[in-house]
Amino acid sequence: MPKDHFVRWFDAIGLEDIADVGGKTASLGEMYRTLTPQGIRVPNGFAITAAAYQAVLDQGDARASLQKLFQQHATDDTQQLAQLAAQARGVVYEAGMPDDLVHDITAAYVDLCEQYGPQLRLAVRSSATAEDLPTASFAGQHDSFLNIGDKDGLLEACRRCFASLFTERAISYRERNGFDHFKVSLAIAVMKMVRADLASSGVMFTLDTDSGFRDVVFINSAFGLGENIVQGAVDPDEFYVHKPTFERGCRCVLRRQLGAKQLTLVCDEDMNSQELHNIETPDARRRHFSLSDEDVLTLTDYAIKTEKHYSERRGEDCPMDIEWAKDGDDGQLYLLQARPETVASQKPRNQLQRYRLQQKPEKNALLAQGRAIGTAVASGKLRRIAGVEQLGDFKDGEVLFAESTSPDWGPAMRRAAGLVTERGGRTCHAAIVAREFGIPAVVGIGEESGQLTAGDTVTLSCAEGDVGKIYRGEIPFKVETTELDDVPRPKTRMMINLGSPEQAFRLSALPCDGVGLARMEFIVTEHIQAHPMALACPDRVENEDDRKQLDELTANHVSGADFFIEKLSEGIGTIAAAFYPRPVIVRTSDFKTNEYARLIGGTAFEPREENPMLGFRGAARYAHEAYAAGFALECAALKRAREDMGLDNIKVMIPFCRRIPEAERVLQAMTEHGLAPGGNGLEVYVMCEIPNNVVQVDAFSQLFDGMSIGSNDLTQLVLGVDRDSDIVAFDFDERDPGVLQMIRLAVEGAKRNKIPAGICGEAPSNYPEIAQYLVELGIDSISLSPDALLRTIEKVVEIESRR
Repeated sequence: MPKDHFVRWFDAIGLEDIADVGGKTASLGEMYRTLTPQGIRVPNGFAITAAAYQAVLDQGDARASLQKLFQQHATDDTQQLAQLAAQARGVVYEAGMPDDLVHDITAAYVDLCEQYGPQLRLAVRSSATAEDLPTASFAGQHDSFLNIGDKDGLLEACRRCFASLFTERAISYRERNGFDHFKVSLAIAVMKMVRADLASSGVMFTLDTDSGFRDVVFINSAFGLGENIVQGAVDPDEFYVHKPTFERGCRCVLRRQLGAKQLTLVCDEDMNSQELHNIETPDARRRHFSLSDEDVLTLTDYAIKTEKHYSERRGEDCPMDIEWAKDGDDGQLYLLQARPETVASQKPRNQLQRYRLQQKPEKNALLAQGRAIGTAVASGKLRRIAGVEQLGDFKDGEVLFAESTSPDWGPAMRRAAGLVTERGGRTCHAAIVAREFGIPAVVGIGEESGQLTAGDTVTLSCAEGDVGKIYRGEIPFKVETTELDDVPRPKTRMMINLGSPEQAFRLSALPCDGVGLARMEFIVTEHIQAHPMALACPDRVENEDDRKQLDELTANHVSGADFFIEKLSEGIGTIAAAFYPRPVIVRTSDFKTNEYARLIGGTAFEPREENPMLGFRGAARYAHEAYAAGFALECAALKRAREDMGLDNIKVMIPFCRRIPEAERVLQAMTEHGLAPGGNGLEVYVMCEIPNNVVQVDAFSQLFDGMSIGSNDLTQLVLGVDRDSDIVAFDFDERDPGVLQMIRLAVEGAKRNKIPAGICGEAPSNYPEIAQYLVELGIDSISLSPDALLRTIEKVVEIESRR
């Protein structure tokens, strides 16, 4: 028997060797051989081949014993499956290993020690021969072992790896995916262990795992070894980087979210111990990200190069699921595994499935909320599961509720209506299973779990954006499916209004021409929470509670200003990246004084006004000494998103601009803050929402590159109706002839001055007849709420066909 029959080194292995070394190890060899020359670090090691596993089965009656066991037990019965799996593993383990296999493994181990030194620690990782296929990943189905410090530990780990081909979860997974148990072999990857226990580790994907959006790299990270992220034992840090602009040379993190990182998984310092320990992460460490921006960008480079290589090999786009680790000894980043992503990438992006609650939940119905996985809705009885021994009580259609989940729970989880976990991020085990099975999950609900009672019926809603919600009782819902390829495209540009960055990737699949109104206000209230002036001038905040909250918000930043610029640019950037290179028109802040005052520190800067709707708002604030420093931060955030992030599809729009001198002051302030109109292709629009904008449309058109009609405020000011007043609400009607006349004059004025005219108010979303009126006027674009887009497109196409 030739020496390399049982052992093959990584530099001699590629993707074509799956049948011999398994998917995981074939990928490691491919990575080591082809990506290392591109500057990507991959630990060296060797494969113990599938032939070695077959040699183990050839010893004694192991093969025949296994076949007899599978004839005697039913794999669809939970109790029999557990018994079968335990007995099968015992058969493989007790078969031992042939002498020549032990010899080959020992010799390879000695060679690896010569490369890395006698203190080498090993990772021993299972690798099935049907693993990491385009439609089935086998992730987490078999056992792997870390912190192996000597020859005897290595040989023991190999025996246990071989036996793990028959874990309950692996048997169940093969049954579900149609794999013959005796046509799958177990190979093993033996490699240098990266000391992530002294640094950090995680997973990354070359697409967004929830929406399937392919233009980002999505990275999860936590301190210590990566198993905690996979099992959902911690809430990891999350990072996004935009691939198209990164490849253009713009090195900037698109978006980040600090995770709780409750635990750190570390190795036993005893080289003879394979024990791993979870220790509580100190609070001070949890408040910091587990990766620097430089590390995130290095991993992004690794991810893009890996995806390109595997895509070229397959002859088609191949989004990747990649494990990485940072070595605490040498400070370097390594890739540990790369396999095709098999869930989000398989979902058709040209099909829109919308879940809708058919009745509004009562105010006290919300029990808990966390990260939404998927966009579905489900109802069921809540079943609390504390450990694998309780899974036998789980019934079809229940909602599984646990602190976290593990691969052993797979058979029960696929029968669940939905999943709820106290801990975990978007790439934890529960999230991965939920996506694969197409069920909603709300993960990382944290302390809110105390409001959930086992046995109660609940409704999980992941259809309301990035935040998943758990409601009391059963709330009826419906599902609408639209084939986006069948949606006609009108001549009038159809755009959407959007404020939430969390919905941007999902909504980018809509057949629209971009974002006609991206509102800053949601980003400020949800992600920043503090008044811009309080962050720019914290010394002027006298309230102690406000000062404490400001300190907590900005703890990881050089200053409050730095915090504001980063958060606002990331929110704006996420929306712009989702629709890139389609235009995204970002409106500068348009809070009223009473709304600004509700932000942290806001009362120190906002006057009390009898009618905030007509007061200190919009353009009036930007060059005024009471808000100039806040506007400077808004401009800095826009500049960062356009220039550092490379998102030059961003246009800026100025709201509630009353007079020409005011417009000139605002444009001058923008220029002073590095946002000169025309500079780097910047276009600046104005909201047309004040009668004076219409009366002086020619003058405004000389200053701005385009205008967008705000039908809400325009109606209010034309009719003299406070749109916040319930008493006179009946008089607020965008269809009034006077309002329609003002819209007509605005569109005609824009056309006369050869600048684009659009509308971003609610009128065309609410009234089809206004959409018809706008099309007949020849308006350039209509921007609508996402829910109204498809039905309005159909109406516009019908109108255009009659013209």
